[in-house]
Amino acid sequence: MSLKRFLIGSPIETIKEKYERLTRTVGLAVFSSDSLSSVAYATEEILLALLLGGAALIHYAMPIAIGITVLIAIVAISYFQTIHEYPSGGGAYIVAKENLGTYPGLVAGAALLIDYVLTVTVSISAGVAAITSAFPVLRNRTVTLCLVAILFVMLVNLRGVRESGKAFLLPVYFFIGSLLLLIVVGLAKYSMLPQPPFAVYKESPANMVILLVAMRAFASGCAALTGIEAVANGVRAFKEPEARNAGITLGWMAVILATFFIGITFLADHYHILPAENETVLSQLARTIFSKGIFYYCVQFSTSLILILAANTSFADFPRLSSIMAADRYLPRQLSNRGDKLVFSNGILLLGFFSALLILLFGGDTHALIPLYAVGVFTAFTLSQAGMVKHWITYKGKGWRKGMLINGIGAVTTAIVLIIIAAEKFTHGAWIVLIAIPCLVLLTRKIHEHYLSTAEQLSLKQCLTETNKFTHHSVIVPVSDMQQAIINAIKYAKALSDDVTAVYVCIDPIKAEKIKAKWDPYCMGVPLHILDSPYRSVTEPLIDYIDEVRKQYKDGVITVVLPEFVPSKWWHHLLHNQTALFIKGLLLFKKGVVSTSVPFHLKR
Repeated sequence: MSLKRFLIGSPIETIKEKYERLTRTVGLAVFSSDSLSSVAYATEEILLALLLGGAALIHYAMPIAIGITVLIAIVAISYFQTIHEYPSGGGAYIVAKENLGTYPGLVAGAALLIDYVLTVTVSISAGVAAITSAFPVLRNRTVTLCLVAILFVMLVNLRGVRESGKAFLLPVYFFIGSLLLLIVVGLAKYSMLPQPPFAVYKESPANMVILLVAMRAFASGCAALTGIEAVANGVRAFKEPEARNAGITLGWMAVILATFFIGITFLADHYHILPAENETVLSQLARTIFSKGIFYYCVQFSTSLILILAANTSFADFPRLSSIMAADRYLPRQLSNRGDKLVFSNGILLLGFFSALLILLFGGDTHALIPLYAVGVFTAFTLSQAGMVKHWITYKGKGWRKGMLINGIGAVTTAIVLIIIAAEKFTHGAWIVLIAIPCLVLLTRKIHEHYLSTAEQLSLKQCLTETNKFTHHSVIVPVSDMQQAIINAIKYAKALSDDVTAVYVCIDPIKAEKIKAKWDPYCMGVPLHILDSPYRSVTEPLIDYIDEVRKQYKDGVITVVLPEFVPSKWWHHLLHNQTALFIKGLLLFKKGVVSTSVPFHLKR
């Protein structure tokens, strides 16, 4: 069994694709892990931002959480409509491109691609932070643990959609059960505690300071919305009826997300939990409610699992989105190809590479990565909702006014949030994303222009207008020694043309004389040219000779036949030079020159 088969399993036939699709239960595990995992750090980010204004502002956490929950509902309802209007998937990219134009579509696509990379890095680093909170001895191994986690999730996804769904099913529902237990027990214990008097602070910050700090906290907490769009982008992954199953899954996800986010923020506020340097807010909350017993470790273990597996949402959606953009010729075509397991393997590998790179650059620091996080997704939210408004106005289908109102509210709300996030997080790292998005859009345009130019140049129309024919065919056979591989190459060359010339680049005059002495009995009438090489280069004299022949026959074609022997063992290649490979590389850029290899297979 090869290493590839061991890691990703046996290939799947294309005809069996429908059996690889997801049920609603498995789909929730695959597509919701990103959004559900955000409850592990969204509340902490709100509290961190509020602390900048002083302890007096901590009680604003709940109003901010309620505002974000309303936003979750607005975005979820908006995407529910998108799913039913665009059941083919593609989400914000397709909606924006078809309704607002190419550039808005590319901006949405670029924003989502960048956000998916950030989702992996933030989720993995937060998951590792949960592990190191429970086991402080591992803190010095943060980057290594992050890279191992990325590799694990990547390999699981390379095994196929259904297998990744099965692998992540139990951890996701384990997390849901653990968080539900935490909230229920936390509320029950809180209701039995004597209520402390409401804290009154003698010095309260000025109203403007409160507003600015609250806006920053709101922007930080909006990380809770990341991942809501995942279901809309992956509608085609569900079993039929795809749109209905995807819509129901989105509804489940939004309800669970809102419940957990409000519940954790309420408990953190009322149990007076504050962010600490070496322990997450969720860990402190679980320790306060359960002490350091088995349920505490269940919460920590399930949280670390869901955070690491939240990266799976990106590994499900990044390859799908990149394949759609590649099919539209805005990304390299290789990204549109399915691998052995009917997944877009190249997209999975590309996402893994960039995620690992970000982990190395930021040292796996969750708080350093989060400011980069929400800009891309809210850009996509805004363009998607604006595109849906245009869609309703243009097509005026059944219930179009209601749909336009819902998407209009969504577009305005997410646009306002985007402005707040961009302004508040700009100096904390959001500027990187604001520069990266237009750079990626520019790159996609350049890729598209290249493909259009290539298609035009390869068009069959050129053949109808082309009147020139090759007037001469010259064949050149480079010779390194007198051996069987050379004779086979000469036989092949004579089958191509009557004008065949053998060429030996003379580095060793004694060897040149030996070749000349042996040539006639085997040459079959093919002349041998000896080329001097005073600087001991094999390729330069050969290329110069080819150029001279090219000048003689400007309307002709030259074929360079390269004799090559193929060793029986892979490591034997290391014992021989690769001159033929270098020659082929040089000839590739010469117009009117063709290179071909004649292999001679060694038996031992």
